[in-house]
Amino acid sequence: MRVAIASDHRGFKLKNILIDYLKVKGLSVLDFGTYSQEPCDYPDVVLPAALAVKNKKVERAILICYTGIGSSIVANHIKGIRAALVFNLKMATLSRKHNNSNVLVIGSGFIKPDYVKRLVIRWLNTDFEGGRHLRRLKKIQRIEEQEDV
Repeated sequence: MRVAIASDHRGFKLKNILIDYLKVKGLSVLDFGTYSQEPCDYPDVVLPAALAVKNKKVERAILICYTGIGSSIVANHIKGIRAALVFNLKMATLSRKHNNSNVLVIGSGFIKPDYVKRLVIRWLNTDFEGGRHLRRLKKIQRIEEQEDV
């Protein structure tokens, strides 16, 4: 699986921990920055990573900023992106099973790195259930198609 990853300066350390971890797990990781702890604006790194999912250069993306809120907002503005801000294993599981999330958003200020590893693996290894949830995703797609929304 190919995974994009991006963070702002507040998520930089956690991003690097996850990159190493994901590579050990055998995943191909594309790093969209940031590449230091110098202050930066999260939209500048979130947008390219989310577009990589939309354009099928990667299957999924992981975004990290201090709260995760800003990254979620940016990513969810992109047609076809279903970014889920999660803080626990159950949320990670349900974001995949019920919402077929293709972008995982992590608030680095609110979760410990060792727990994040478990959360990320759970998210990556959980399949979409389909069924009644597919009907709901199709409704979201129809909303995305409307020009006046």
